Parts: sequence; structure tokens; C-alpha cells
Amino acid sequence: MIAYCISIFIGICYTSMEELNGNSFNDFIKRNRIAVVDFWATWCKPCFTIEKILEELEKEMEGIAFGKLNTDENLDIARSYNVLSLPTIIIFFNGEPAKRIIGSRTKEDIRYEIEEVHRSSFF
Repeated sequence: MIAYCISIFIGICYTSMEELNGNSFNDFIKRNRIAVVDFWATWCKPCFTIEKILEELEKEMEGIAFGKLNTDENLDIARSYNVLSLPTIIIFFNGEPAKRIIGSRTKEDIRYEIEEVHRSSFF
């Protein structure tokens, strides 16, 4: 997660999901118990809506790592996880895919899916 502030005087800070690539992807999904990865592309309009939702969830959900992977620049990774449609979100648990969300969904739907993986991680 990367944080940046508008002004040190105002103290308003925002987070942005970690941008992943071929060098950082495997480390990201392995070092975080639960990792949410947004597979996206610049030409995908619904991907921008999903990105905003995930940025909001990142601020609200402690202990969950959020990252994004540009599929045009990292086609080999997208292919290895059989990402055929965008947007696609894969929720990883201990480095392995646990849940896949394809297409545009509401914030509540995405939160539910992440929480379901989180709940099942305790068993």
C-alpha cells in the first residue's frame, strides 16, 4: 500500500493499491496471508470503477493486502491464472487463489467475497 498526503498541514492522506508486475507479483501474494489482486487494463472502463471500490475497501479492511496488475503489461501472469475477462479480481490465501470475481460488482458484493475468504482462513 502506498500512502500520499495532499498537505502536511491539512493531514489528508489517501492510499493507493500496490502496483504489481512480474518482479513483485509472487512476493506480494506470498507475503500477505490474504491478498486481493485486481487484474485490469487501461482500455477497460469497468476496471476503473472496480479500482475505486477496491481503494475504498483497502482503507476499510485491516489485514488485507490490495494490489493491481496491468494485464497488458503482464500478460504471462494473467494467462497463468486464466484471466480471460476484465475486470477480474482474484483473492489469494497463503499465495494460492481462493476466490475469483469476474466482471463489475458492487462494493458490498466484493466485501462479502473478501470476508468469506477471511472467515474461512480461521478453519
